[in-house]
Amino acid sequence: MKRFLAVTFITLYVAATAHAQIIYSSDDKYNVDFKVYVTDDKYNCDLIVYKSDDKYNLGSNKGHWFFTDDKYNCDKKIYFTDDKYNCDLIIYFTDDKYNTGWKQAAKKHLLY
Repeated sequence: MKRFLAVTFITLYVAATAHAQIIYSSDDKYNVDFKVYVTDDKYNCDLIVYKSDDKYNLGSNKGHWFFTDDKYNCDKKIYFTDDKYNCDLIIYFTDDKYNTGWKQAAKKHLLY
């Protein structure tokens, strides 16, 4: 019985916490959590990101982003900048949801 309860608890916890990160893209660069620059070179980025259509996909802080129009119900607010040298995070968008992840682990704190 204890084993069943433990497995049930762990399953429910993982299901409740495992989701894509919900991102709001703002036009105001001063009221955001961080600034993002999008690069075409996946070898010179901090994070490889997959744009998810489903906010319940697995991938907590692994590069699965779901974009929302609701700035009050998001995990992070970001601003896309054209200036590579005044950004906090450089990302590369991929079409492969299995090819995401951090290239610069030192910047992981931005998405926690």
